[in-house]
Amino acid sequence: MIHITKKENMVLNKVKYFQSEYEEGVPYNILKLDLELSEMELKDILKILEDKKVISRPNNHIKMCAVDEINVLESKAEVKREELDEMEEKAFKIITELAGKNGYVSRHSLEGHMLYGELKLNTLKTYNLIISLENKGLIKRVQLSDGEYYSLN
Repeated sequence: MIHITKKENMVLNKVKYFQSEYEEGVPYNILKLDLELSEMELKDILKILEDKKVISRPNNHIKMCAVDEINVLESKAEVKREELDEMEEKAFKIITELAGKNGYVSRHSLEGHMLYGELKLNTLKTYNLIISLENKGLIKRVQLSDGEYYSLN
């Protein structure tokens, strides 16, 4: 599921509306004229939608991409919170797979899987995700004789 703000949804709806008229994609200038947004704000919203793979922008024309579900939220803070919750679920699933029967996963192995595995997070997001899971009581950092580990609670 993709999470977007109300303003992003407004831009997306305009792209949907104009897409039937423009087969090669909606020209940027048409969107800019129709929407009551500053140019900077419109560019930022289009970049966000492109990063989320909701739209594509070939030759400065905007085209809709096939998307399963879109969840419209009030603010960027709510979008970040919702995305973090989904990321936490994925991360916890990875941790339980890594922990196996003994219930422990090495700190370095966990961080490596978060950085270079399926999620491909940066170091700050990895740190925030692990701290969030610890604060929610899903995992706990433990010190064993051969290094630092996380255990499942």
